[in-house]
Amino acid sequence: MKTMLQLTGCAFSLHRYPIQKNETLQAWDAADEYLIEQLEREELPANSRILILNDGFGALSCWAAMQGFRATTMSDSHLSQISITANLKQNNLSGVTLLSPLEDLPSDTDIVVMKLPKNNRLLVWQLQQIAHFAKAGIRVITGAKAKDIHTSTLKLFEKHLGATHTSLAKKKARLIFCLKEKQLAAMPAATTSFDVPDFKMTLQNHANVFSSESLDIAAYLMLKHIPADPEIKHIIDLGCGNGVLSIQAARLNPQAQITAVDESNMAVASAALNLQQHGIEASRTHCLVNNCLDGFTPDSADVVLCNPPFHQLSAVTDHIAWQMFCDAKRVLEPKGRIVVIGNRHLGYHAKLKRLFGNAQVIASNRKFVIVEAYK
Repeated sequence: MKTMLQLTGCAFSLHRYPIQKNETLQAWDAADEYLIEQLEREELPANSRILILNDGFGALSCWAAMQGFRATTMSDSHLSQISITANLKQNNLSGVTLLSPLEDLPSDTDIVVMKLPKNNRLLVWQLQQIAHFAKAGIRVITGAKAKDIHTSTLKLFEKHLGATHTSLAKKKARLIFCLKEKQLAAMPAATTSFDVPDFKMTLQNHANVFSSESLDIAAYLMLKHIPADPEIKHIIDLGCGNGVLSIQAARLNPQAQITAVDESNMAVASAALNLQQHGIEASRTHCLVNNCLDGFTPDSADVVLCNPPFHQLSAVTDHIAWQMFCDAKRVLEPKGRIVVIGNRHLGYHAKLKRLFGNAQVIASNRKFVIVEAYK
């Protein structure tokens, strides 16, 4: 697996963080390379102010720092921010300001460089921010896999910003070029909402929250099987999303502390808002942006609820789920339990049995299974 990105005029080392044993996934892709090659041809003036959106692991941020540009990088992913910071340090680079998507974009940007997000709601939110905060006439250059750029994608750029065209494909990647011609007077509301009538919930969702327009069927199934026990003192909702499981866990266990954890800034902000709006006392809740359960005290939780992702950015991988399970085992008290939901084909039953020595399916439907394991 390559860790040295080498292009005309630059070379630097890049890793995905946290570093995995026998890592097989590269920390940049063809779209990163294409963007950097294009930016090299742009011959930007010294001290240009570059806004970078959705940099996966730091390829774009490291390149901008290496050129001496003033770069601001915005990412919703905590792991991306860890990777960007670590890769800048590893390459002895500095001068990059990191922002979360809950903050305003800088208004003094000279050019915007973007990796196309998977989530169209996040894309629209970012285009609206550019239309509101950025000065007229700046260029937006976006990179992605060619297969992910559709006519509908280009129409979103045209609708919110202005004239848009694409490059030829190269190594299965393509660039989108857009000129900011439109000005948005005021940003729309930061969240949208939907109702879950069966559980008497109305859930607010920031733009990058998974299943932000309706409750996904896995979460709906999981809501029916959250443990309720007066002996439970601490429940962790690991990969909390909008906090729907945290709310139900808090209702069923009014004596328990609830910790909602996710690596998405927008997810954690949504969970905190939803817990508050559903009347869960602030003294009982803690919402945290974190890499799984890094830094949590061993033997400190009675229950871990988990709906693991099976991808990191655009790469399909099970290493995040495995880290979640390992962290849960460390953090659970003796006889504590983990309750996991996932697609049948992911084989979480076997993974949990291998790790905990026990695992049982407590509910299922045609697509999903809920597995419980005890420490």
